[in-house]
Amino acid sequence: MNKSEIVEIVNEKAKSWLEGKYDQETKNEVKSLLEKDDQSDLIDSFYKDLEFGTGGLRGKMGPGTNRMNIYTVGAATQGLANYLNECFSGEEISICIGYDCRNNSKLYSDTVANIFSANGIKAYIFDDLRPTPEMSFAIRQLGCKSGVIITASHNPKEYNGYKAYWDDGSQIVTPHDKNIIDAVKAVKIDDIKFEGNPDLIEVLGADMDKLYLDTVKTLSLSPKSIKNQKDLKIVFTPLHGTTVKLVPDSLKNYGFENIIHIPEQDVVDGNFPTVWSANPEEPEALKMAVDKAKEVNADLVMACDPDGDRLGIAVTNDKDEWEIINGNQTALIFTYYLIRRRRELGLLTGNEYVVKTIVTTELFKDVAIKNKVECFDAYTGFKWIADVIRKNPDKNYIGGGEESFGYMPGDFTRDKDAVSSCSIMAEIAAWAKDQGKNLFDILKEIYVEYGFSREKMIYIVREGLSGAQEIEKMMHDFRFNSPKTINNSPVVLVKDYTIRKATNPTNGEVSDLDFETTADVLQFFLEDGSKISVRPSGTEPKIKFYFEVRETLDSIEDFYATEEKANKKVQGIIDSLKLN
Repeated sequence: MNKSEIVEIVNEKAKSWLEGKYDQETKNEVKSLLEKDDQSDLIDSFYKDLEFGTGGLRGKMGPGTNRMNIYTVGAATQGLANYLNECFSGEEISICIGYDCRNNSKLYSDTVANIFSANGIKAYIFDDLRPTPEMSFAIRQLGCKSGVIITASHNPKEYNGYKAYWDDGSQIVTPHDKNIIDAVKAVKIDDIKFEGNPDLIEVLGADMDKLYLDTVKTLSLSPKSIKNQKDLKIVFTPLHGTTVKLVPDSLKNYGFENIIHIPEQDVVDGNFPTVWSANPEEPEALKMAVDKAKEVNADLVMACDPDGDRLGIAVTNDKDEWEIINGNQTALIFTYYLIRRRRELGLLTGNEYVVKTIVTTELFKDVAIKNKVECFDAYTGFKWIADVIRKNPDKNYIGGGEESFGYMPGDFTRDKDAVSSCSIMAEIAAWAKDQGKNLFDILKEIYVEYGFSREKMIYIVREGLSGAQEIEKMMHDFRFNSPKTINNSPVVLVKDYTIRKATNPTNGEVSDLDFETTADVLQFFLEDGSKISVRPSGTEPKIKFYFEVRETLDSIEDFYATEEKANKKVQGIIDSLKLN
C-alpha cells in the first residue's frame, strides 16, 4: 500500500469521527488534524487501531483510533464486557479497576467502571490511585473474573494505557487475548454503553490496602536482621507515582524506621516534573534520590515507576561510588537470597521453582539449578510468568523476574510487584549489613560462586507507520540473513520463537522449543557463551537488543578487571552488529 492510499484511508476514518456520538471537543481536534497541511499527525492518529500487545493497550493520548481516549478505552471495555458476558453467561461477574498518576487516568478509570456497570458487571474501583500489583491482588481476593489497570507504566507523559487481567490476577494470555481483540474490533461507537449503573460500582480503600500489606509481610525471611538494622537508611522515591504511600507503609510494616523521602518526587503528577523519564531503568530518574543518599550517607536507594511494578535500586560499590544495579543483577540478588534463606531455614522441600524470561540472564538459572530448584523460561512479560504458575499448581513458587527491573517474590499477585520487591530488597540489605556487607558485596559473592555475567540492553526507537515498517524489516533481515559470526565468535545456536525452533548452523540440526505459543523473538548463542536476543517491543515503537556475555571470576579481587573485559566484549558485539 503506497502513501497516497494510506492517506485516503486515514482521511475516511478521520472524517467518520466528525459524525456520530463523539463529543464536540474530540470532533474539533479531529477537524484540526484534517485541516493541517502536514498530515503526519493525522496518519499517526488513524493509520491503525490500538491493539493488545505484551502489555495491553498503550499509546499517546489524543483523538483517533491509534490514540488513547475515552472512545478507544470505551471500545476496549465494551469488547471486554461483551466477552466476559459470553464466557460467564448466567454467572455473577465482577471486575476490579485501578489507575495510576497519569493525566486522564482517573477519567479513563471512571469511564471503564461506568461501561462495565452499564453491561451488568459489578465494578470494584479504588478510591484513589494504586499500584498495579495491588489491583492484581484485589482481583484474587474479591473473586473477580477480570481486572483493568489504567497505566502506561514508565512511558513518557504523553502516553497512557489499559492493561486487562483475567480471574487469576494475571494479564490476559492466549486464547483470551485474541478473542478479546476480536470482540473489541467488532465494537462500533454506537455499541458503547457509557451511562453507568451506580448500584453496580463499589469503591475500595484502606481495608484492601491493609490486607495487601499484611500479605506482603508474609514474604519476610529475616525478621531478626530487620530488628537489628531497623535504622537502615533507605532513600525512597515513587517518581511522582502510585507507590508514594504503600511502599513506605510496607517498609514500616516490615519494621524499618528510617525511610528518607524526596519531597518533590512525592508529589503525584502525571507530567513527572522532576525527571526526563519516570523509568527506574534510567540513571537520570534516580539522580535526586542518589544525591539525597550522598547527603545523608544512606545504605540503599530505591525507586519505583509510576504504576508501582518496577523497582530500581542503587548502592555504593567498592570505590564508595553510588551505582545502579541493573535489572538482571536485581533479579539475581532476589533469587539468590530467596533460595538461600529458604535453604538455611529448612524450607526447601525439593518441589520449588523459579521463573525467568528468555531475555533475562542465564546466571539466574544457574543459581537455581545448583541449589536443586527448578527454573522455567517464559516469554517477556509477567503474564507468561503467571502462566507458568497457573500450569504448576502442585509446585511451590519462589520468585520470578525479568531484566526490565521487575520481580514477583510471591504468588498472591500475578504481575511484577514493586511493593513486595522494595520490602524484600530492604530486608536483603539489612541481612547483608548484619554480616558487615552491602548489596554490592552480595552481588560479587554470587559472581564468584556461580560465574560472572554482564548484560546490556539497547533499543532503537522508530515512531509511526514508517517506523513500524522499518522495525519489521530489521527483524526480517536478522531472521533470514542471520550472521554466521558475531564479534569473531561463531553462532552455534539460533532460536526463532515465531516458529518455535532452535537451529544449530554448524550442522543444520533443528529441535523444537518447548513453548505453546509463538513470539517475535530471535536469539543467537555464540561459541564463547554470549547470548544476543532481538525483539520488537509489544507496547512501544522500539526494537530491543539484549546482550549477555559470560566470564569466570576466580576471586572478588578480580571483579573490576573481569567487569572491564566483559564490557569490552559487549561493546564488540554491538560494533559487530553495527548498532552504534
